Amino acid sequence: MYSVFEEDYVMRTIKDLVRFLARIFLKKDTVNYELPDDEGYTQTDYLHKRLIELLKQGKINEAEDLLYKELYVGNEKYMELALDFYDRVNDFDDEFLEKNNFSREEIEEGLKEVAGQFGLYI
Repeated sequence: MYSVFEEDYVMRTIKDLVRFLARIFLKKDTVNYELPDDEGYTQTDYLHKRLIELLKQGKINEAEDLLYKELYVGNEKYMELALDFYDRVNDFDDEFLEKNNFSREEIEEGLKEVAGQFGLYI
């Protein structure tokens, strides 16, 4: 477990990585996957809803597995979804992550894996 200073540093590093990938892939400075107001949901919207529900239940590993199972690299909405997912996971405190068998290292590894699947190896 990190000290408060180390946790803050690692969280900022991950946030910076999310912003970097958002700029490269989405041409945005931030990422926040939003559902449409109407019920005209796409596949990524339904996946987003499922991921959020799993995160609320603390099933981070299950959510990550689902993300990779459904990831379609031919569609940038999936990159936006993945970046939003890891950004949300990064917002959890270390205690919640540890309790649910996940770590900040796994967040960073996941971001790098997604970037690699989209053709950027970092």
